[in-house]
Formats: sequence, structure tokens, C-alpha cells
Amino acid sequence: MLTVSHVGRRFPGGTEALRDTCLRLHEADFIVLLGPSGCGKSTLLRLIAGLDQPDDGRLDWDSGPPAFGDIGYVFQDPTLLPWATAEDNVLLPLRLRGVTKRAAMPRVRDALARVGLAGFETMRPRQLSGGMRMRVSIARALVTQPRLLLMDEPFAALDEFTRHALQADLLAVWQSAGCTVVFVTHSIYEAAFLARRIVLMTPRPGRIDREIASALQAEPETRLDPAYAELVARITRSMAEALR
Repeated sequence: MLTVSHVGRRFPGGTEALRDTCLRLHEADFIVLLGPSGCGKSTLLRLIAGLDQPDDGRLDWDSGPPAFGDIGYVFQDPTLLPWATAEDNVLLPLRLRGVTKRAAMPRVRDALARVGLAGFETMRPRQLSGGMRMRVSIARALVTQPRLLLMDEPFAALDEFTRHALQADLLAVWQSAGCTVVFVTHSIYEAAFLARRIVLMTPRPGRIDREIASALQAEPETRLDPAYAELVARITRSMAEALR
């Protein structure tokens, strides 16, 4: 899908966020970018999304630049319109594409149902829990049926129970949608549970230190599998080496 070749990014003031970063995205991948705070994970995500441009290197799309709606983006904060209902928040990307509300509503309701919010379409953000607001944000990113879903620490502020539930739901959505996911986290446990490929990044300036492939089943019971504990231990050792 995408080749990131020797990318570097420097910000005004001299901060070097990324240096010589290389990454390859494939169709239907689930990649987790894992590393300490400030290592350039979110910067790399913004470059992939086209929200920023590299100072060095290049990003090459195999089938040309993505069209509007080909990329869905989920931020750490749900960033919902506080006065709008759940369905109107999810409708927003389709309205921006000029789709009429009547034509869009089946897709909006399907996106909400995918994230477990059927029956909550008319609720406003203040009436929803933190986890439910994040579900609305994910539904909004899915409603355009993107080829690539980018997620920037979306579960970081949630309690552990809600986080586990949303992680399992995200895997189910990924399997049904067939899109590529790039997920940013600094949680080793989250990376081990979600990823098919764990990409370890060094402290700033961020670089790709190594990749770890996962053969774990994408299902809720994975956390009880001894292989999950072994993968967590392997990532922990590798991350310690990368930090050095």
C-alpha cells in the first residue's frame, strides 16, 4: 500500500522528531507503532495521513495518492461536536463529501452498529461515557469505508475495562472491514494484543529499530494464552534494547 523511505522531520526550534525512518504498509495489515513518549510516533502518523510533510525522504503510495475518504483518522480525544447527536457526528465526513443525509443514513447507522452503538444514535456527547464517545469517533472514521485507518493512542485515557473491550471490538471491526490499521501506543500490552506487526521506535530522533511479527489469534481470549505473555516479554526485552 505505502512505502515510507528514509523519512526525516525537523520542527522549528531545531527539534528533530524523525530521522531515516523506513516502513512498508501492506493491504489489511494491523501495525502498531510502539515507543516512548516523544519518539515521533504521532509525527509519523501525521505524515502518513498527509497532515504534514517530511523534510527528508519520501512516501510512495502504490496506487497513487489516496482519495478523500480513503484514510480514516482517530485522535486520542474523540473531538466530537458537542451539540450534535452521535449520528450527526458520524455523518460529518459524508456531508463534507456532498452526500445527502437521506443517502448517508444507512451507512451512518451501520458504522454505529459496528462499534456497538445501535440504539444510541440520537444521544449527544454529554450523554455518553468516555468509551462510548470514543466509539462514536471510530464510527466516524469508518463511515467513509477507508482503506487505511490511523489511530493515535485512542484508548490511552480510558479505564482498563473499557480499554480491553474497545481493543477487542477494534479487532472485530478490522477483520470485518478488511482495511489496514496503523495504531500508535506506548503500551506494550496493548501492542501485543492488537498487532500483527509491532514496530519499535527509538527515542527522539525517532527511527524504526525493529519489527516483531505476531501470530496470535485476534480474539478476546488472547490475553489468557501463554503465547501472549511470551510475546509481551519479547517486546519488553526488545524495547529495552531499542531504548539503549
